[in-house]
Amino acid sequence: MIVSSLGLGAPAPDFDLPGVDKRQYSLASFSDKPVLVVIFSCNHCPYVKDYEARMVSIQGDYAAKGVQLIAINSNDEEAYPGDSFPEMVKRAKERNFNFPYLRDESQKVVEAYGGVCTPHVFAFDSRRLLRYRGRIDDSRDPSKVTSPDLRNALDDIVAGKRVRLPDTKPFGCSIKWYSLKP
Repeated sequence: MIVSSLGLGAPAPDFDLPGVDKRQYSLASFSDKPVLVVIFSCNHCPYVKDYEARMVSIQGDYAAKGVQLIAINSNDEEAYPGDSFPEMVKRAKERNFNFPYLRDESQKVVEAYGGVCTPHVFAFDSRRLLRYRGRIDDSRDPSKVTSPDLRNALDDIVAGKRVRLPDTKPFGCSIKWYSLKP
């Protein structure tokens, strides 16, 4: 499937998705948070596995500044059973996720945002306008990171500044789209 990524400055598309904590979430669920970070994620991708600890760390480091990270899994669970909702529940517990982990079974949310891979990041300001999109940082190996792109963007958004590098190229595993059925 070909999707186009949400444009910088665009409003965040709303959603209504179940979380692994048995709650339903929408944009309004985070209305008290000045910054919302949506990361398209999953369970099976080796790139995501390399970034999970950093996602937890970013949420921990920025929570007091009003930043809320959420992860959304939109992958085809028929072809990738490791990405099923029950497996998401297990993964969130095993990895001590400190952010909501949501299931986009219809794939309408990933399509609306234009997510192309896992992980793919979209960071929104208090008006829920897109201020940063792309990658978490520039290396799967945390010891080789030279550009902490998401952290830099969050620092800028929290400070009310223009994001210094608002658009980076995401990398990871492609979104696993459901096959078209006859």
